[in-house]
Amino acid sequence: AWNPATGDIRYWSEMCYCVLGFDPAGPLPRFEEFFRHIHPDDQATLRERFEEAIRDKADFELDYRVVHPEKGIRDIHAVGHAVLDRSSSLGEFVGTVIDVTERKRAEQALQQNQFYLTEGQRVAHMGSWAFNADGFEYWSSELFRIYGIDPNGKPPTIEQYLALVHPEDRSFMKQGIAKMLDDHLAFDFTKRIVRPDGEIRHVRCVGVPVTQGGAFQGFLGTGMDVTDQEQLLEDLRLSEQYLTEGQRLAHMGSWAYNPSGFFDYWSEELFKIYGLDPQKGAPTLEPYLATLHPQDRDSMANTIKRMCAEHSGCDVKKRIVRPDGEQRYIRCVGIPVLEGEVLKGFLGTAMDITEQELLTQELERQRVHLTEAQKLSHTGSWVFHSDREELLHCSDEFFRIFGLNPQDGMPTAQQLRNQIHPEDRDRARENRRKQFRERREFVDDYRVVLPDGTVKDLHIIGHPALDENGKLVEYVGTAMDITDRKRAQEALQRSEGHLAEAQKLTHTASWAWRLTDRKPVHISDELYRIYGFDPAKGMPTWEEYLERIHPEDRPKWTGEVERAIAEKADYDHEFRILLPNGKVKWIRTVGHPVISDTGVLEQFVGSSADITELKIAEQERERLRQLEADLAHTNRVSTLGEMAASLAHEIKQPIAAAITSANTCIEWLAHEPPNLERARAAAARIDRYGNRAAEIIDHIRSFYKKSPPQRELVDVNGIIQEMLTLLKGEADRFSVAMRTNLSAELPRVMVDHVQLQQVFMNLMVNAIEAMKDSGGELTVKSELQDGQLQFSVSDMGVGLPTEKIDQIFSAFFTTKTQGSGMGLAISRSIVESHGGRLWATANDGRGATFHFTLPTQAMESSPLVA
Repeated sequence: AWNPATGDIRYWSEMCYCVLGFDPAGPLPRFEEFFRHIHPDDQATLRERFEEAIRDKADFELDYRVVHPEKGIRDIHAVGHAVLDRSSSLGEFVGTVIDVTERKRAEQALQQNQFYLTEGQRVAHMGSWAFNADGFEYWSSELFRIYGIDPNGKPPTIEQYLALVHPEDRSFMKQGIAKMLDDHLAFDFTKRIVRPDGEIRHVRCVGVPVTQGGAFQGFLGTGMDVTDQEQLLEDLRLSEQYLTEGQRLAHMGSWAYNPSGFFDYWSEELFKIYGLDPQKGAPTLEPYLATLHPQDRDSMANTIKRMCAEHSGCDVKKRIVRPDGEQRYIRCVGIPVLEGEVLKGFLGTAMDITEQELLTQELERQRVHLTEAQKLSHTGSWVFHSDREELLHCSDEFFRIFGLNPQDGMPTAQQLRNQIHPEDRDRARENRRKQFRERREFVDDYRVVLPDGTVKDLHIIGHPALDENGKLVEYVGTAMDITDRKRAQEALQRSEGHLAEAQKLTHTASWAWRLTDRKPVHISDELYRIYGFDPAKGMPTWEEYLERIHPEDRPKWTGEVERAIAEKADYDHEFRILLPNGKVKWIRTVGHPVISDTGVLEQFVGSSADITELKIAEQERERLRQLEADLAHTNRVSTLGEMAASLAHEIKQPIAAAITSANTCIEWLAHEPPNLERARAAAARIDRYGNRAAEIIDHIRSFYKKSPPQRELVDVNGIIQEMLTLLKGEADRFSVAMRTNLSAELPRVMVDHVQLQQVFMNLMVNAIEAMKDSGGELTVKSELQDGQLQFSVSDMGVGLPTEKIDQIFSAFFTTKTQGSGMGLAISRSIVESHGGRLWATANDGRGATFHFTLPTQAMESSPLVA
């Protein structure tokens, strides 16, 4: 109790002494004495609050700190009540003081923990929640942020929550909520949400059940924004795909080898390179060595031993022999994996370098060919060092041209200069010096005198090689013996007259036009005639020439010419021209750039040919090809029509068998208990019969379809089996047995699948019809003979018409009463279009045999497997 008027403290409980830091055995302190125990930072505020309470005669409640002589700084919560007398004058304040230090510290710790929790959730993009049967009880602020909704609102209802879930995941989440409420089990799943702004996020939701006294209360859990992780996983999956695709494109696989003698890892591409089955896993050392070429096996085994013994890597080239017998060249690079001094294994790559190796071999062959070509073209190559004034290289043909012996060593520059004809020597020297000064490519013609006195005309070309600073290092060039060409120039001039006549006969004109002003510098007489220009009016201008081009083709023509100018390249294109009389012609023009010694494009020269008749002929050939295709399709349709009854019976058999098996299955299932084993067997038969009927229909559909010719790699034995399936009913109807004698080693060929079907169909149907009155045996044979694929269809029928055997492949010739006479003609046309041959022979006994071949060029090349 405290009298504010006098400042006397009238009463303190014993706990007041203890809380405020005074001696309980001492006297009651004065107010100022009490005030000195108040923390200095709180004294001013506390006086102001006391004065306000005294002035207003009002109760007060406040917090302040005291400096306790033993306990240090303590937090105090004080409550004061104003006691008024009858005249409403303030008599005193009575109240309590409570030491709330521990509570304050707990609150601060709680606030700090709450801050850390909130900040941690924000940093981790993870919010927390509580859920019971009625819905969500609690959502943390971070969870509101993750879902993009107002954190000042209430947690969403189940319906509102599901509305935030991505439509494709909503059904799954709805079932998940129902299941977790039914099963009371922990869960962990990831879903997508659609925030109110339309952004899609991936959220991982983890929840655990909460029980109290054994009774289920609900779930507590977290929701984590894992969009970045999902994207990272997607990027990782893409990276793995890119790595796999990169290895596939580079024909390179990776591996890890354990020193104990087995591979820990082989990439997918490595299995492809070696032609091994990845399902069987990476090979051990012995099977791996068995894949190597016998001549390389010991060397590779020793390399592996050395790597393990010396803890060293490798970079070797070896040959492997794939299971299909194909030989490939492999470059194997490996590095050791060490932990300190301990060898843990090896990592490395294996690259299929077959193409590079073959290219190297080809380059070596080309080098030999180049030497031979130089000899044939009388062209020698050389390299000349400009500073040292010496030859660094001369080809064999160069020595021959100059009449020198390679055994005498490289000739000196002066020695070669002395061989230049005296009349040409000074001019050649000045030309060479000028070109060396200007560091540019030079071309020169002069004569040389060989040691035996023979005079030759030479054409010299030199190309400067500069270093990174632009300094001339050397010249690389050729020396061509053009003696014969010089002698031929006169004959060439005589032939120019013949050329003009030839242009007229072939409707081919020559021309040249200048780039600077696009004016023609040469036009042959034939160009005037083709374009309808009058030679008497002089050369047409560029604009007059452009007007002759058909308006629909003019933009493309202009673009092609401009491209050739920009790239200094050739152009070759076809277009139409429109003459003044309305006649349209097709023209093919070929242009070639003329570039100066300094690299400047100066002219284009070329030719223009009137290909109108050729275009008309091509259109006619295309129409003829279409008519042939339509006729072949009609032949196939007609054949299928004749076989309709047989095919219907063939299809009906498996369908009827499937129905019978279905009824049997139903009966076994109706037993008590159901006989599942026999029902399963009946169902399996249904599947087999259904697939059989579908297979027959697929064969009919593929044979019946009408489509443009399209060649692909085909297993011809497979086509034969298709035809046997398709014709089985027809053969059974006429008591014809069909058998095959097919080579198992037959390679695939590049043919039109449907067209080859038609060939076998025509020959096999003819064979069946030849035996329809007597029955017999039809034999189809395939083999690889004399570098060709050869097939034959034999029958035991009436045989060939001896007196008309030469006519059986002619169109419209037939020995059948209902035949069109087109089957064999179409078959021969198809075989010959594939580069083969079709013919017939009489059997020794009854019947005939039809043979046809496909050339080896149509066979599939051995695949270069990465």
